[in-house]
Amino acid sequence: MELHGYFRSSASYRVRIALNLKGLEYDYHPVNLLKGEQREPSYRSLNPQGLVPALIDAGHVFTQSLAILEWLDEQHPEPALLPQDPLARARVRALAYNIACDIQPLQNLRVLKYLQADLGVEEEQKIAWIRHWIDDGFKALESQLGTAAERFVGGDTPGLFECCLMPQIYNAERFGMDIARYPHIARIADACAALPAFAKARPENQPDSTL
Repeated sequence: MELHGYFRSSASYRVRIALNLKGLEYDYHPVNLLKGEQREPSYRSLNPQGLVPALIDAGHVFTQSLAILEWLDEQHPEPALLPQDPLARARVRALAYNIACDIQPLQNLRVLKYLQADLGVEEEQKIAWIRHWIDDGFKALESQLGTAAERFVGGDTPGLFECCLMPQIYNAERFGMDIARYPHIARIADACAALPAFAKARPENQPDSTL
């Protein structure tokens, strides 16, 4: 199994967490987004979108982090990333998609580069943009999480939602946001942070990290 990714990419981070949770070994191939390596023909032959990550498993190439997570869950069912109950699965997916489809894409590197290079947005305005959309999404998540006392959204073990949540928290803290403002999110994040699978996946612990 091979994972092509970038140490600070949220989508790559999600997949690293899932691989670690399932105890799967993989070879890591860095793709430096700042140097534009994702646009080189050699990488586009794997992912024509020029995005990370790309996972190669048994000769098949998989792209889009959420699709990769579900593939891993189908091929390696234990521990499960999604609960068995259909209603619980729908809830976990909705919460995960809140992050992966609505919050994170607005802070994607290519979006931020466009804001600054093409639209002339200043650094302070860029940071305000990032904080606004994270706060907007996290407020919705807080409401959706409600007062449930589960350790993790799907029950006693982390899954799809937590794979998406922790990279987003990393981004929020990177841009100076206080996660304590979102107590339900903070509670789940603390539980995740105590697990080796999450610590091993952190950006600063990757071979291509410059942190």
